[in-house]
Amino acid sequence: MSDLDGKVVLVTGASRGIGAAIARAVGGAGGAVVLHYSRGREDAEAIAGGLQKTGCHLVQGDFECDDDVERVWREAVDWKGRVDVIINNAGVYVMGGVDEDFDTWTGVWRRLLQVNLISAAHLCRQAVLHFRARGGGIIVNIASRAAFRGDTPDYMQYAASKGGLVSLTRSLARGFAADNILAYVIAPGFVRTDMAEDFTQIHGEEAVTKEIPLGDMASPEDVAEVVLFVASGRARHATGTTIDINGASYVR
Repeated sequence: MSDLDGKVVLVTGASRGIGAAIARAVGGAGGAVVLHYSRGREDAEAIAGGLQKTGCHLVQGDFECDDDVERVWREAVDWKGRVDVIINNAGVYVMGGVDEDFDTWTGVWRRLLQVNLISAAHLCRQAVLHFRARGGGIIVNIASRAAFRGDTPDYMQYAASKGGLVSLTRSLARGFAADNILAYVIAPGFVRTDMAEDFTQIHGEEAVTKEIPLGDMASPEDVAEVVLFVASGRARHATGTTIDINGASYVR
């Protein structure tokens, strides 16, 4: 269904969870993967080992640092001289409720906005400049159900950062369609990842699954398959669209 043969695809936050599933799916569809990771080098190397057929290039970067974000892009392009698709998946999920002290509260806001939104915006900017010179390209931003229905009060920073990512993507789609630059949002609900595990350990898995009509959380592979479809370029007139993956727990 999706063919990325010969395409160079940058996947951020790809050492585990949804990002790792996307990297594997891109490799399986014939794409060469630039696999970004922050701290999980061993995990990233293990994934890269399974992508030798199509090629995989590891790039490390801490997205709390703007200089690292810019360097990740440069190294991604330098590998094969181009990037055809960027998938902004890197993100963090941290508690920061109103009862926290002010320093903690502001620190969580700064970290979540920087990693989840600002770093993605920097990479989107670089992608647009690169794609315009090459006749087009594809941007896929991984947001969240929380961008639309909100999150619990302890995670409002996360919801806000993902809401910003949705607006960013829509602006990109509208502003650069004439340059053949396509932009999409994928908005998962709960997915069986380490990030979700942290939440379920606090609140219990039943609290998560009881509100999902399908009765269970999505798998990372569920998300990866949808990402492959839009990354393939076969849905040009869906640019600007958000695709929900939440088991009908939130229907817009």
